[in-house]
Amino acid sequence: MAEMGSKGVTAGKIASNMQKKLTRAQEKVLQKLGKADETKDEQFEQCVQNFNKQLNEGTRLQKDLRTYLASVKAMHEASKKLNECLQEVYEPDWPGRDEANKIAENNDLLWMDYHQKLVDQALLTMDTYLGQFPDIKSRIAKRGRKLVDYDSARHHYESLQTAKKKDEAKIAKAEEELIKAQKVFEEMNVDLQEELPSLWNSRVGFYVNTFQSIAGLEENFHKEMSKLNQNLNDVLISLEKQHGSNTFTIKAQPRKKTKLFSRLRRKKNSDNTPAKGNKSPSPPPDGSPAATPEIRVNHEPELANAATPGAALPKSPSQSSLPAVVVETFSAAVNGTVDGGSGAARLDLPPGFMFKVQAQHDYIATDTDELQLKAGDVVLVVPFQNPEEQDEGWLMGVKESDWNQHKELEKCRGVFPENFTERVE
Repeated sequence: MAEMGSKGVTAGKIASNMQKKLTRAQEKVLQKLGKADETKDEQFEQCVQNFNKQLNEGTRLQKDLRTYLASVKAMHEASKKLNECLQEVYEPDWPGRDEANKIAENNDLLWMDYHQKLVDQALLTMDTYLGQFPDIKSRIAKRGRKLVDYDSARHHYESLQTAKKKDEAKIAKAEEELIKAQKVFEEMNVDLQEELPSLWNSRVGFYVNTFQSIAGLEENFHKEMSKLNQNLNDVLISLEKQHGSNTFTIKAQPRKKTKLFSRLRRKKNSDNTPAKGNKSPSPPPDGSPAATPEIRVNHEPELANAATPGAALPKSPSQSSLPAVVVETFSAAVNGTVDGGSGAARLDLPPGFMFKVQAQHDYIATDTDELQLKAGDVVLVVPFQNPEEQDEGWLMGVKESDWNQHKELEKCRGVFPENFTERVE
């Protein structure tokens, strides 16, 4: 009998809940259609908006904090691997090996301590802060349902009172249900009206404490890590002093044609050097290494006819294998810097200028056709006279200081390793 009674109560409760849902649904439909008024509380609605904003911000902060912790863990692993590599390459007879190993151990412990403190002082606090939101969110939703019940009971009571044929028993029962619904709603409403503003105001202190904790932990971590890095640097300096003669130096790529440009320069400066002002010099004697058919680039019909249909356009100076003077004359003709041209002459830069580089390291020339550089020197890069002479990793140019002083490209230019420089414009 007790079991049946329990089942009966359960069934009755289910039926009651279903009736409540049906009544609420009908009430909300009437309210949306404007056939029933709805109790409004603008102040409470503002509190709910603030609550939702606070929840979204807190959820995002929690997500980003977890990402930050994952990054710290990844950096810990990367740092650990790097230190393990150092321990492997650090040979047993090198000075400071024990110190380097101890530094690596302390480095690992420091990362672990930093990660754990972030979890304890930031992440767990974040979880506690967000832990209060689900219950309040549930209570806000429940308050909404109880408000619908209250409005429904109020409308039912009012309809019975305004009916032509009044039933006092039904009116009394409806009034009792209205009072009950109002009491339940107001109890929940009062509690939330107090809690929501307080929760909203608490966000300031929480954000301050959270970010202060993160900033303080990070500051201390970097201070301790800086000390370890300084200790490691001292160990490596000691190693360098003992093996100073084996210091690693930056080297230029090897040149396959080191002497070729020297031969061409000496040949160019021989008796075959054209007279000053001659824009199209005669070619070297037949049979010489640089012998090339003469090609004139000027205002003669050949240049003018180059644009006619079927005529091949001349290659750009950087891609052709023309002699230097011809290439420079062609470049000047294209840019309008030769006599009779329409463009403005660029007297401040050498012919064929491409871009500037600045030496990042000293370079000692190993041949007569190379430029000797000091860190900080600016070089004006120009094309090779013959692109086939250019070795991989080498550029042709003239130091800006030499060009500004002499304005003589032939005497001042030379080749230099590209990896000793950095492009500046």
